[in-house]
Amino acid sequence: MPASLADIAERYVHLVLAIGQHDASYVDAYYGPPEWQTAAVAARLPLAKISQDIAAALELLPLSGDQETQLRAANLRTQLLAMQARVAMLGGAKLPFDEESARLYDAVSPHHTRPWYETIVAQVDHLLPGAGSVSERVQAFRQQFIIPPERLQDVMQAAIATGRERTLARIALPAEEDFVLELVTDKPWSGYNWYKGNYQSVIQINTDLPVHIDRAVDLGCHEAYPGHHVYNVLLERDLVRGKGWVEYCVYPLYSPQSLIAEGTANYGIELCLNDEERLAFEQQVLFPLAGLDARLAPRYLALNRLLAQLAYADNDIARQYLDGGLTRSEALEWLINVRLYPVEKAAQRLQFYDGMGAYVINYNLGQDMARAWVERQGATRAQHWAAFRALMSSPRTPTALLA
Repeated sequence: MPASLADIAERYVHLVLAIGQHDASYVDAYYGPPEWQTAAVAARLPLAKISQDIAAALELLPLSGDQETQLRAANLRTQLLAMQARVAMLGGAKLPFDEESARLYDAVSPHHTRPWYETIVAQVDHLLPGAGSVSERVQAFRQQFIIPPERLQDVMQAAIATGRERTLARIALPAEEDFVLELVTDKPWSGYNWYKGNYQSVIQINTDLPVHIDRAVDLGCHEAYPGHHVYNVLLERDLVRGKGWVEYCVYPLYSPQSLIAEGTANYGIELCLNDEERLAFEQQVLFPLAGLDARLAPRYLALNRLLAQLAYADNDIARQYLDGGLTRSEALEWLINVRLYPVEKAAQRLQFYDGMGAYVINYNLGQDMARAWVERQGATRAQHWAAFRALMSSPRTPTALLA
């Protein structure tokens, strides 16, 4: 008797948990049966056995069925193939950056040269004339927009509250959904959502480096509403509880699911607040809460629009650095003079590349892929919200976003 998708999905969960015994960061969230986690810890399957079991699960996947069955099977196949690659990497395989991103995240970032980015840097130079390098002028200007540490909690809560209000106007969520906000240190990332199941999240904001006022909306929307928290709540309610799709009770970090998760979380920022709405909200609410001069907000928004156009430099720098085309000092120079990061942020970013590899593509490429797919589904904002919600609660793969 052929295995059912439910059987294969259960195998998949056990395999993700098994890989987690070899990589502490692999299982980003799990809220399935506790005894499955206990069994994974006790068994501690060797990588070779895990690889064999992944191959066996792939052989069992159906090739036909109704549209929903095909979507579900395609997603499981893509996730399992990424698991094979991760197991190989844990066993010592070194993949070139683009191959790693293709195998783990089902996508490859475009390549841009330094001169391509320098045309954008020249626009920043024009916006902020003066002495010193462009990067130095950017950092000097941005010093005016640091949220005082004693006001950070209130500013973040206000940003998250607005994101929640706007999200709930478009997406119905369970009444019991909630989150806890924590300020933390000593992390390679700026923000993180730890989903705990039962519609609850812990959202952490890293305060190692100064937090600028624009990051309140970015982090609030990305980590909470309509980003990661909403994404995980919808998966739990609609797929795990609603359809019994057990594969979604676990989230393997280094997998195509992350491109969908990070891409929708980043696209959700602009969907929640367009430029005009964001400027008004920041001027009227966040700047006063932070004790900052709201008159500077329009120019700061203009700068941030230009800096956003440099986002793919992260991918190009990471690729060259990790593939051996740039030394550490050369990568830092690129991050400072091309990506226009401050020295401290550049060093933190290298730490992220070292630890996360090609994961960096999920933010910018994922955002662009999510936006393109959502906006192909309709022309109005209401249609964009509806497509956004559908994308976050359905088994689509990154490749499928291109169709």
